[in-house]
Amino acid sequence: MSKGLPKRSEDYSLWYNELVKRADLAENSAVRGCMVIKPYGYSIWEKMQAELDRMFKETGHTNAYFPLFIPKSYLSKEASHVEGFAKECAVVTHYRLKNSEDGKGVVVDPDAKLEEELIVRPTSETVIWSTYKNWIQSYRDLPLLVNQWANVVRWEMRTRLFLRTTEFLWQEGHTAHASKEEAIAETVQMMNVYAQFAEEFMALPVVKGVKSENERFAGAEDTYCIEALMQDGKALQAGTSHFLGQNFAKAFDVKFATKEGGLDHVWGTSWGVSTRLMGALIMAHSDDNGLVLPPKLAPIQVVIVPIYKGEEELQKISEKAHDIMKQLRRVGITVKFDDRDTHKPGWKFAEYELKGVPLRIAMGPRDLENNTVELARRDTLTKSTLSLEGISITDYILDLLDEIQATIYSKALNFRTEMTSEANSWEEFQEILESKGGFIAAHWDGTTETEEKIKELTKATIRCIPIDAKEEEGACILTGKPSNKRVLFARAY
Repeated sequence: MSKGLPKRSEDYSLWYNELVKRADLAENSAVRGCMVIKPYGYSIWEKMQAELDRMFKETGHTNAYFPLFIPKSYLSKEASHVEGFAKECAVVTHYRLKNSEDGKGVVVDPDAKLEEELIVRPTSETVIWSTYKNWIQSYRDLPLLVNQWANVVRWEMRTRLFLRTTEFLWQEGHTAHASKEEAIAETVQMMNVYAQFAEEFMALPVVKGVKSENERFAGAEDTYCIEALMQDGKALQAGTSHFLGQNFAKAFDVKFATKEGGLDHVWGTSWGVSTRLMGALIMAHSDDNGLVLPPKLAPIQVVIVPIYKGEEELQKISEKAHDIMKQLRRVGITVKFDDRDTHKPGWKFAEYELKGVPLRIAMGPRDLENNTVELARRDTLTKSTLSLEGISITDYILDLLDEIQATIYSKALNFRTEMTSEANSWEEFQEILESKGGFIAAHWDGTTETEEKIKELTKATIRCIPIDAKEEEGACILTGKPSNKRVLFARAY
């Protein structure tokens, strides 16, 4: 194996970048700001996708696909939306290339200029709402509950693998409803779906909340979100769900005949998570030895490594290993038997540790004699010897994987609890931010001016107004003006 990873405590950013590359998750591509997601990284994303897709369908949504290109005029229809995305848009102006006159490659054909430029989608509200105009005529067509899995492009100057890239993968749900109440209920429901996914599958505790007006999605009336805390004390927005009101319905004239016989604009929502969740997964749990993956999202949940001298020993161990593999696969556990003779067991151990495989089973000749196996847990880096006499190995390992999943979650939750503080003065706020970081619950006077001033002075932003924030009288940490609840501040990715 190559030399060890940089330490998180010494250079968190370098540790993260090196881990993403060395664990074979992703790498920078030839196109600046874009990434290649490698097979191992993509297989984690596929597991995320599969679980989320199941959850969307269980809540009544179906998948569709809309064009990558959006006519420029569509973005002009919703003023705050275009203002929010204008600086990040990639624009297609021509549709053809031709050979250059000097024979040194191709040039853009000036005669092939598009009548109207096309925007490579930064998000799909505009193209989808223009389509919904044709799909919705009556209350009988509602609610319309659609999701799409797609890629989007937002031109980024400073990029980081998974966290911020010019092109990224995501899902975006877009729904239309007959009433404001129904649309808000959908928005809240999808925030809860994201929170459930983060906590149950990613083992990632999240805070559910509403964004301040300043942090709200461009074109939304309200943005609900889930916020997570990374090990360096910075927050990461892990998912958003937007109540769009009638803004896009009015911009694209999407009306429906009501039950009462009138005509009204529909109420909309949109919600999404992206490959940024991969960054959250890595940064929330991993350590100086490599990835730590929750079993529910690990591409390989169990790896079996034989320890042997000579072909005869390998043959005997292989028979036992294949029997165990068959039993584990029967109950849905993904398991790999690594009998490569090109690498020694120690090298393999280090590789699977780096790649975050939750459970490693080592088997040697003595294990065969004693009917035992050695188990090594990735989350705690502990080893134990398991006797196979009179036990169901499938039940044992299913329980152990559940325990690993729960332990990873508990560790992250304990960390977040330790890293959540209250600040009651400006001095205290600054001191916590500099010495500790993490989430800071503090009073704010509710104005955009104060929010922007705090950001300018400290680089900390309001991550959310927590859903469960309790009413309490207080004074804004910066202005001293009255406030009736605490909001959550942090520096963030």
